Amino acid sequence: QKESYSKHELLMAAEFIKIVFSAWMISGLLKPNETLSQRLEYLIRKSFKMFFLACLYGMMNILSFISLRNIGAGTFTIFAQCKILSTATFSALILKRKYSWTKWRSLVGLMMGVLLFSEPIWNNPENEKAANGEANAVLGTIAVLIEVTLSGFASIYFEKVIKIDPEQLGIWERNFQLAFGSFPIYILFILYEGGGDAGYGGGWSFVAILLAFLGAAGGLLVALSIKHGDSILKTLATTGAIILSSVLDHYVLGGPLSPIMVIAGVQVIIAICNYTFDASPSPPLAPPKSITNGDNEELKSTTKESNDKQDEEQANLVEKGETTTST
Repeated sequence: QKESYSKHELLMAAEFIKIVFSAWMISGLLKPNETLSQRLEYLIRKSFKMFFLACLYGMMNILSFISLRNIGAGTFTIFAQCKILSTATFSALILKRKYSWTKWRSLVGLMMGVLLFSEPIWNNPENEKAANGEANAVLGTIAVLIEVTLSGFASIYFEKVIKIDPEQLGIWERNFQLAFGSFPIYILFILYEGGGDAGYGGGWSFVAILLAFLGAAGGLLVALSIKHGDSILKTLATTGAIILSSVLDHYVLGGPLSPIMVIAGVQVIIAICNYTFDASPSPPLAPPKSITNGDNEELKSTTKESNDKQDEEQANLVEKGETTTST
């Protein structure tokens, strides 16, 4: 039986669950003489950074809708795999991380493996039919490329906020802020679509409620994985989950699992292992830009004077030793 609930209502319910759970976790971390209402009010007033992230996620949803209206699901799937490299690129630019060539090759191999694994989607002529009869392929391609870029930036932005932001808040406090900021955005989406096919609040079932709880748990686990790992490791875990879920789909629900998918799955696992167990030393850091040519000459002169002084002291010690021996 096909479910008829609104996906935005389900996502909003998941955000509400995250708000409640995060508030409960925060209640156990309060300072003396501080109430939960005071702490939550403070977090809401300081939630601009997470509200900005929630707006990014909202823009990504809109761009995905625009792209799927103008290009097929197969083409969309191909471009979506670029999120792996966009995340790594923003990690290097924003967080100043250095990745060895082994890691970059592993990420490219991972991207190609996932792309090959999704061959039943992009190699199906039916999936190349856009939802809109008057499709604009250029608009759809631009939309999905912007969405991929925003996805990589959003992951690294979130990691930067929860790890190195001057205002160090706990992971549950950041989750509360993000869920609180996402709530009004989903309300706007629900109003725009008119409640979906089943109307406002309609079409809910036990499966929908279960999916809301699973979505909330998934969001919290993603935040924890970024907090204690990084965005790249989260991406590796996500791609590994795609392989695992597809295998379970094949054996439980009779989904597709072709020889090409098996080969691609092995490729993904090898790429994950190559990235994770890479023992290459980190590339050397570039010299500080504040050192000018004049500073370099002064540094060389100082080093030469120090070396000459050390040679003179060593010669004096040798001379004293010879004098003592002859005596």
